[in-house]
Amino acid sequence: MKIIVLADTHIPERAQDLPQQIYDDLKDADLILHAGDIISLDFLKKLEKIGKIKAVQGNMDEPALKNRLPLREVIKIGKYVICLTHGRGSPFNLMEQVHNEFLKEKPSIIIFGHSHKPLNTRKDDILFFNPGSPTDKIFSDTNSYGIITIGDSLEAKIVRL
Repeated sequence: MKIIVLADTHIPERAQDLPQQIYDDLKDADLILHAGDIISLDFLKKLEKIGKIKAVQGNMDEPALKNRLPLREVIKIGKYVICLTHGRGSPFNLMEQVHNEFLKEKPSIIIFGHSHKPLNTRKDDILFFNPGSPTDKIFSDTNSYGIITIGDSLEAKIVRL
């Protein structure tokens, strides 16, 4: 299973659209996960036309998105528990904050956004994954998104644009 992971797309505020490379990767994706700050309901609808998507609201999303999307999502794929959230407040200690949000769920993976900084690291048998932002480099030196592949094992990578 191929999962494209997005966060902090901020469309149309920071960019009019995603880079073409992401659309190319979406062609054979089984699932899209978006960790918030989509910004507009129109862009969410565009992603929904491309494929199956699970998304959560971000702090910058318009009211129509906040009314439609949950703050957090728990997705089970095979033996993996994927927890999806945006993150809140200060970007410092964000990994600890999102970890505390999902203590009961015993996650295999916690996917989050908010900081715009890509992260792919393991701690306490949990994969913490932030795909960064494909449209905004305010807190990072590169734009990025993520790809998670689930088969007999789980592989996660940050794709720098």
